[in-house]
Amino acid sequence: MDMLSIKNVSLCYQTPEGETDALKNVSLDVKQGEFVSLVGPSGCGKTTILSLTAGLIRPTEGQIFVDGKRVDGKTGCDVGYMLQRDQLFEWRTIRDNVMLGLEIQKKKTAENVEYAENLLIKYGLKDFFKHYPGELSGGMRQRVALIRTLAFRPKILLLDEPFSALDFQTRLSVCDDVYAIIRQEKKTAVLVTHDISEAVSMSDRVVVLSPRPASVKNIFTIDINAPTPLKRREDPGFSVWFDKIWTEVCV
Repeated sequence: MDMLSIKNVSLCYQTPEGETDALKNVSLDVKQGEFVSLVGPSGCGKTTILSLTAGLIRPTEGQIFVDGKRVDGKTGCDVGYMLQRDQLFEWRTIRDNVMLGLEIQKKKTAENVEYAENLLIKYGLKDFFKHYPGELSGGMRQRVALIRTLAFRPKILLLDEPFSALDFQTRLSVCDDVYAIIRQEKKTAVLVTHDISEAVSMSDRVVVLSPRPASVKNIFTIDINAPTPLKRREDPGFSVWFDKIWTEVCV
């Protein structure tokens, strides 16, 4: 079953200087429970695809469906969006930060509050309910941000370079954490990244986009059999996939 279907989507921005084609006839299907990464040249339109999927902007042509429901920019869809920065409010406790999405969407029911609290407990944050973001490490903050996104039970997660603000060592650890949570919660995920190593280590498939206006240039199915991103990096096949994708991005 396809959780996300992008069908012949094009986007043209209108500016005072004229028109700018951002996407050209993009089609992509993502199956339920699949982890897919988007890579490509800087400025090619990777984040634009996430914005379209979230309904923040509308395509000039084509259609997008999440779990069979058309995304039209007017009615909400079950999409969770995790940004480059954790966007935690420093004056709210960890528990209250996690509840923020439920409050905004008017879904702060007793059942959803219990679910969110159980996620915090399940993923090692039981003792930090009353702490503030400034008291947490960068990795723990990202874990909180992911749990906040999961709290309203989205059907698909959109991850826009969520590890880019972290140092390399922390980034490796957080990739493992986020990957484990997404897999354990059986979520469908689409990751935008400039880091090909990150894409190969986390993904079932890697989608390479062309320079702007972006179209799907190639799709690679990553067949590395290892339980975590860090272990996948240690696999002999890792460098093979890296080289293939690197070559495709650069040509």
